Amino acid sequence: MASSLSRRRVLTTGAGAALGGLVATGAATASAAGSRTPAPGAEETRSLDELYRDAVAEGGRLVIYAGGDTAGQQDFTAQAFRTRFPDIDLKMIVDYSKYHDVRVDNQLATGTLVPDLVQLQTLQDFTRWKSQGKLLPYRPAGFSKLYKDFRDPQGAWTAIQVIAFSYMYGVDAVAGNAPRSPKELVDPRWKNAIASSFPHDDDAVLYLFSLYQQAYGWDWIAKFAAQQPQFNRGSHTPGVAVNGGQKAIGVGGSGSLTAPSTAPTRFAVAEGHPFMAWGQRAAILRKAAHPTAAKLYLNWSLSTERQQGSFNGWSVRTDVTLAGGLKPVWTYRDAHLDGFPRFMEDRAAVERWKQTFALYFGEVEGDPTPGFLGLHPGR
Repeated sequence: MASSLSRRRVLTTGAGAALGGLVATGAATASAAGSRTPAPGAEETRSLDELYRDAVAEGGRLVIYAGGDTAGQQDFTAQAFRTRFPDIDLKMIVDYSKYHDVRVDNQLATGTLVPDLVQLQTLQDFTRWKSQGKLLPYRPAGFSKLYKDFRDPQGAWTAIQVIAFSYMYGVDAVAGNAPRSPKELVDPRWKNAIASSFPHDDDAVLYLFSLYQQAYGWDWIAKFAAQQPQFNRGSHTPGVAVNGGQKAIGVGGSGSLTAPSTAPTRFAVAEGHPFMAWGQRAAILRKAAHPTAAKLYLNWSLSTERQQGSFNGWSVRTDVTLAGGLKPVWTYRDAHLDGFPRFMEDRAAVERWKQTFALYFGEVEGDPTPGFLGLHPGR
């Protein structure tokens, strides 16, 4: 979606001043900075400018495979990075995480690896890749300030952003009678008024619907299906439908609790009722062609400047003051922050949830919203 409700649009501020004339400093300066490379297990000590210089000397390229719903969903982040580090040729390739992960597996198996860094929703892949020795252990600057569950103890991966899914509504469309919780989405007045992403196509939406089922029962799921919601692929689609006035309510998308009171769409979280949140993980692949550029990206993403500019107001850091009276996401018990990683690890249970929801909602239909990217996008 084009507004602030875009699911994986993150950190759109803090572009900073561009740095120029660094290539000419050459190998001498790169060597000097290289001597400051942190010892194994230590946090990064180089500044962003020093990492930038070293990344340019390394070749000045960076390829990232990022989870998302549309090809341009990471454009805000990519453009901010390019503005801050203009001599780095960044390719940000967006696809569903469930396609990127097997794409990386196939590239590693065939010796054709493209990305240097991955940032994905498929949390279980990071623990698997770590156990297989496929990730480069690394602790960016500020690693110790990350929330404990947002970092691997050995630095194999770090979460770089918080994403939350719930329901949303159009202020004008609900005419002062907004649903006060997800439980009320089955009220007859919302029949034919709901847009939702397919829960059995996206594991985060799947987890959200599993929480709804556990809180309200299978009868609620059946009543929700009877509302004849408009299902589409891509978790951005509920926001598109609500923002565009096609539907009054969207389910299974992201938003911000700190949006202006004048915003036409409200992202809703009801106390005592489930929503879900997680830390989107990122990691450098051990066989990355440009590991220094990947380190630069991680340090930049986790800087306090970037974390204070997150689109939904939450941060993965414990030392960032949140705007609008927002509390750290790990203090919201209803967010089930620790539940999603466990859910993602149990792939047999995930498949059972998917097939069961298919019985209620029908099979997933439609082309993938990022398009068909093939085996080696970004090469």
